[in-house]
Amino acid sequence: MISGIGELELMLIAVVTLLVIGPERLPETLRTLGLWIGRLSRSFSSVKAEIEKEIGMDEVRQQLHNEAVMAEMQRIESEVKAATQLDGSKTDDAPTPHESDSNETLQAPPPDIQPPPPSEADVEAAYARRQRIKTQAEEGTDP
Repeated sequence: MISGIGELELMLIAVVTLLVIGPERLPETLRTLGLWIGRLSRSFSSVKAEIEKEIGMDEVRQQLHNEAVMAEMQRIESEVKAATQLDGSKTDDAPTPHESDSNETLQAPPPDIQPPPPSEADVEAAYARRQRIKTQAEEGTDP
C-alpha cells in the first residue's frame, strides 16, 4: 500500500494508463516520467541545500548541540555538588576509596549521552539569536 493507495487502485491505474497510452508508447512514457521525477527530486534537493547553506543550518545545528551538551554538563555538575554536600554531612567512619578492598569491581562509566535532535522551534530560536547577534555586530553594538 502506497500512501493510502491499495493494490486494486494501482492495478486500475495501470490498466487505464495502458488503454490510454497504448502498449507501443508505454515504455517511452514511463521512461520520460521517471526522468521528470528524477529532475524534480534533484531540483528540490538542490534548493533545500542552498537554503540550508544560506541560513547556516550547520552552524545552527552545531550551536544547538553545544547548548544541549552544556545543559547536560550543568545538570551533572549540580548533581555532583548535591552529592558532595550530602557526603560532607555523613560521618567520617566510612572508608575512603583508597581504604576499600581492591577486589571490588569498578562500575562501568555511563554510556555516551546523545542530545535529542533539535525541534523546529529550537532551530528557529537559534536562527533568530544568530541573526540578532549578526545584526548587532554589523551595527557595532555589543550583544
